[in-house]
Amino acid sequence: MNYNQSIVFFGTPEFAVASLDALVNHHFFIKAVVTTPDKPSGRGKKITASPLKIKAMAYNLKVLQPENLSDDEFLQSLQELNADLFIVVAFRKLPIKVWQMPALGTFNLHASLLPDYRGAAPINWALINGETETGVTTFFLNENIDEGKIIYSEKISINPEETFGDLYNKMKTIGSLLLIKTVETIFLNKVKPIDQKQINVNPASLHKAPKIQKADCKIVWENKSVDIINKIRGLSPLPAANTILISENNVEYYLRVFKAKAEISEHNERSGKIFTDHKTFLKISSLDGYIYLTEIQMAGKNKIAVSEFLRGYAINNNWKAL
Repeated sequence: MNYNQSIVFFGTPEFAVASLDALVNHHFFIKAVVTTPDKPSGRGKKITASPLKIKAMAYNLKVLQPENLSDDEFLQSLQELNADLFIVVAFRKLPIKVWQMPALGTFNLHASLLPDYRGAAPINWALINGETETGVTTFFLNENIDEGKIIYSEKISINPEETFGDLYNKMKTIGSLLLIKTVETIFLNKVKPIDQKQINVNPASLHKAPKIQKADCKIVWENKSVDIINKIRGLSPLPAANTILISENNVEYYLRVFKAKAEISEHNERSGKIFTDHKTFLKISSLDGYIYLTEIQMAGKNKIAVSEFLRGYAINNNWKAL
């Protein structure tokens, strides 16, 4: 079906790229893409464009990269586009002057089943909290973050061994399909949004999903094994859970952990004690068992299997983890 209405698309990371691909493949009229300014990235601090800008340029789409979303020049540029609908996927908060601009409104694709997991990192926190189900939601923006009227939502099962990276890739694809459904419904004037306050849910049961901070990434070995594994899953591959290994000579080694397995077992060991056969396994005691590290990375080094790590470091059972 051909639509006469036009779109401005806001986003930055790979999660947004999937939705832009879907819009282009369904032949929607995209007047412009708004993304973050190019910035230094990596060890060499090379100036790098956002994944969304790279994709938009491949499609020969107009790209806007405002430093300030309230800048008069940017606002005038948006106004002159005269687009019917704004779409936001993984972008920063829009000023009221922006999201109120288009005649058909502005909607967002969010990676949770709203009103649960409002915030910047819903995929991470769903995994960290051990959820077995999550979802994607489209909703109209209002003055409060992630609290606008819901258009559509779709549930997604979480597999027991899924990591953040796995779930992210699955959700960006499912989300892009829900986004297309949402656009078509809005353009056909059939949308019937639901106020989140009308959803029958106990407010005390709702989770927050704030931006992941450095402190959130530290593994606490005094916790239960399942909680440790969930943290590792929820932060892999980025920003990655971490710990510090301390040798018998008190030398500290910073370690990022990407994959691990749990063994639930009663023991009398202090949490954080290391056990290894020096060749094939490295396990660390937790509150109710042991965590076997399987894929790790030392600071400044490449990601490797734990067996390779053991070949390079003379770790013994007198080491500990903090």
